[in-house]
Amino acid sequence: MIEQFGNIFRIPELRKKVLITLGLIALCRVGVYIPIPGIDTMVLKSYFQQFTQSGVGQLLGLVDMFAGGALTSGAIFGLGVMPYISASIIFQLLVGVVPYLERLQKEGESGRKKINQYTRLATVGLCLFQAFVMTRTLYTVELNGSPVIPVHLQGIGFQLMASLLLTTGTMTLMWIGEQIEEFGIGSGISIVIMVGIIERLPWAFARVIENFTFSVTPAEHQLGIVKMLILLGMFLAIVGGVVYITQGQRRIPIQQAKHTRGRRVYGGQRHFLPLRVNQAGVMPIIFSQSLLIFPAAIMQGIQVRCEPGSFGFWITSRVSEALQGGIIYIALYILLITFFCYFWTAIQFNPKEMSNNMKDYGSFIPGIRPGHRTSEYLEGIMGKITLAGAAFLALIAILPKLVGGSFELDRAIAGFYGGTGLLIIVGVALDMVQKIESHMIMRQYSGFLSGGTRIKGRLG
Repeated sequence: MIEQFGNIFRIPELRKKVLITLGLIALCRVGVYIPIPGIDTMVLKSYFQQFTQSGVGQLLGLVDMFAGGALTSGAIFGLGVMPYISASIIFQLLVGVVPYLERLQKEGESGRKKINQYTRLATVGLCLFQAFVMTRTLYTVELNGSPVIPVHLQGIGFQLMASLLLTTGTMTLMWIGEQIEEFGIGSGISIVIMVGIIERLPWAFARVIENFTFSVTPAEHQLGIVKMLILLGMFLAIVGGVVYITQGQRRIPIQQAKHTRGRRVYGGQRHFLPLRVNQAGVMPIIFSQSLLIFPAAIMQGIQVRCEPGSFGFWITSRVSEALQGGIIYIALYILLITFFCYFWTAIQFNPKEMSNNMKDYGSFIPGIRPGHRTSEYLEGIMGKITLAGAAFLALIAILPKLVGGSFELDRAIAGFYGGTGLLIIVGVALDMVQKIESHMIMRQYSGFLSGGTRIKGRLG
């Protein structure tokens, strides 16, 4: 393995890409430690630690995860890349609805560049809106009578300044992601998100060490040897399962039709159409979390304005509790994940278009008529494997809650046993390893996945 890592720096092109990527990653972490002028960062951090279970706290925690901890620090990268992700999702949905955008996508590289420009403009608008809303939210946040933003600073001037700084921070992260995509290695925006999530690992590890004891019968809220071994085994098993399902495919056999030119017969080859089990990726979990957090945050906002002991206070408190945990929360979570899995797969995968492409290229599925029957067959197969992918995502999504409750772990520590963060880390890491692997094999070096066997060329 050490030799494989050494081979990375023996290939000039790959070495340059890796060093550029590492440099840009370091740059994107700098903005996390530059606070917005006027924000009391100590009060903000204390609020996050105290109110993580509330609706507003969960909403801010979700944004903070994608911002790499910049929101809890009141930093200029506080919005992270969430506005860009939101804008990208919006335009992916609009491509299938707006004929103009659909035509642009079919134009190839020039059309995609035009759509990317529209996405960037939409990102700026979303940044300004989200920054304005977040600043107004921070006006109401206080702890023990100490506001996050001093009263004398609260006004339109501070909002404009904070909005411009947060928008600039997000656009800088976008630029870093694009530079990684062009000059580095891996998916730029995904790497920015992954680095922010991994940044929490040392803190989580330190918390585990604080609560660890070598005793076989530990005290309450302590981790003994037996519990630690169980947690370690579970973590390895969960990561292995995530890798297996993320890479899982259903291969549909494809037969190419034979045709004769002169005395030669062309075609007739057999290949496969790979259909991913987890076609939707991590998006269903993100959508479901957002939909469940917003109502809880709204209910808590209404609850504050109700008199304690009144009927409105009772109703809002019960609805808020139901949306934050328990059987109702888990059931709604699973249903929403399943719905968004099918919804996102329907957007990404078009069986009719794929069937027509196969027909145009003279390919067919053995035993299935080309055209409408092929489209129905692909749709049926995709529906079955999407159900398996949805069940897997639902299990991964609720695992942190189950593990945290069973082992009395901190919410941030339990988050590494499933959920959005683990899926993003595993997915991005696999993508980077595969890209490095392809570079090494192309230069006839043994890769990480080749078992250490050197690939020889014609001269070797």
